[in-house]
This record gives sequence, C-alpha cells and structure tokens, in this order.
Amino acid sequence: MPLQGSMSVERMCQLTEVSRAGFYRSLQERTPVEEDMELRSSIQQIVLEHRRRYGYRRVSAELRRRGMLANHKRVARIMREDNLLAVQPRQFVVTTNSDHELEVYLNLARRMKQEVMPLQGSMSVERMCQLTEVSRAGFY
Repeated sequence: MPLQGSMSVERMCQLTEVSRAGFYRSLQERTPVEEDMELRSSIQQIVLEHRRRYGYRRVSAELRRRGMLANHKRVARIMREDNLLAVQPRQFVVTTNSDHELEVYLNLARRMKQEVMPLQGSMSVERMCQLTEVSRAGFY
C-alpha cells in the first residue's frame, strides 16, 4: 500500500471509517456536466437534422463520425429520456388490383348504411321491426 505521510491508505480508511473502494472512487474525476450536455445537444441536433428518422444506432455512428465517443446504450438512454425515438415512415402499399377484366359490382352496403343511419336516432321499435322484417310477437 502506498503511504500518505507516515500512514498507509488502509490505515487512514480504518480511522475515518471509509472503505478503500470509496476512497479511490472519490479520487476519480467526476464526469463533467458540460460533457453530458454537449453530448445531449449533439444527439438532439443529429436527430432533428434527419427529421427523427435516425435511431440510436445511426445516431451513435454519426457521433463517431463527428469525433465524439459515446456508448450506444448511453445514446439510447438519452434519446429515450428526451423522447427522441425514431419514427419510421410506413410506405403505402396498394393491395387492390383494379386493372382486371371482371365485372365491378355496386357497393350496396354503402347505400344501405346511408339510408338506415339517419333514422337510427329517432327509430321506434315498430320501425326497427319493419326494417328487419321481424315480427313483434317473435321479437319479445
């Protein structure tokens, strides 16, 4: 153990009731808040430059290209805290093939809906039975 004056680090820790790990941890430099804020602002700038299309992997790669080293987990955590998650656009996929030789039928359900829906608010039980062709005796 290295000596501090005439005492070892272990003895000083015993006298002050501090663990050796805690003593050495206090000697390490704390990460400055400025560095964290600089990283956070760089992440926000990158995400907004690319219209929120970049996820944490692409943002991490872009940070590396710009010369800033940051763990991908840290980038993901900062993006999650700042609500900068990527929004992927969904491409419109046409599923209907309208270029065919088959006959096109009228949409009868749309017409029926237009006729029935206005009556629905003020419709009586008798009118509903007439429309659905259900007799009142069989209904109750």
